[in-house]
Amino acid sequence: MELGTQLRHLRENCPPVEEGRARGMTRKEAVRGLKATSEASLARIERGEANFRRNVSDLRSLLKRYNVSDEHLVEQMLELNREGPGEEWLTQFRHVMPTGMPHYVGLEAEASEILGYHPTVVYGLLQTEDYARALFESQRPVEDTTSEFVQRNIELRMERKRRVLAQNVRLRFILGEAALRTPYGDEETMREQYIEIAKLAEQDRIQVQVLPFKPRSYRSNHDFTILDLGGLPSRVQTDNAWGAVSTSDKPREVDRFKQRFSAMVGAALGLEETITFLKKLT
Repeated sequence: MELGTQLRHLRENCPPVEEGRARGMTRKEAVRGLKATSEASLARIERGEANFRRNVSDLRSLLKRYNVSDEHLVEQMLELNREGPGEEWLTQFRHVMPTGMPHYVGLEAEASEILGYHPTVVYGLLQTEDYARALFESQRPVEDTTSEFVQRNIELRMERKRRVLAQNVRLRFILGEAALRTPYGDEETMREQYIEIAKLAEQDRIQVQVLPFKPRSYRSNHDFTILDLGGLPSRVQTDNAWGAVSTSDKPREVDRFKQRFSAMVGAALGLEETITFLKKLT
């Protein structure tokens, strides 16, 4: 699990500094007396944007403040710190990523389960390289992006897909029928995309369902993803109209999106029906 996420969890669940508070401490309380870590820098570390590379003693002090006495756990945290924020592979893509995306991607490959929904395009982790290229190219005239921006985003998407699929993570996706019927690229691009989704859906730990055009059935108008992070709070992510990534681990918000996902599962085609549907489109 990412260092920043673990530190935040420890801070929010450690014994309180002030009497009357159930648990946890603020960032201001956490960094009080530390040599080189400010409230702002701790916030960046918790978001996965920085680490304690130059002031490891502050990390040790924080862990002690959070009542972490297990030496094995302390060593694990130090090792995560040595690995750097968000892993080095992610650093090369930060300049083309929207606000909030680096932290989310840092969590993505660490999840034990991912629930994803998109009403109008193929979900990113299911996309082929040619489909992703056609999708980004279709947006270029309006978004005024460069060919370098498109190429870097394609590389990022394929690397995210590779890393997530390489992990022992359960994946469950719902695609709106429009996501499969809206063409990006030529016929061969779409044909290969259908084949790719069907191939992935045949794996035991990957489930894909199509939500067909059906009157009076519930469907969300917005794409979203729910990350199950094991012992840490689950997190929901959705794209906003300004292109940034919005995330929340508030139980009320996560539960609301889980209810939406469950409602669409009931209205969507079954797993075998979905594979049959994909083969017909192919």
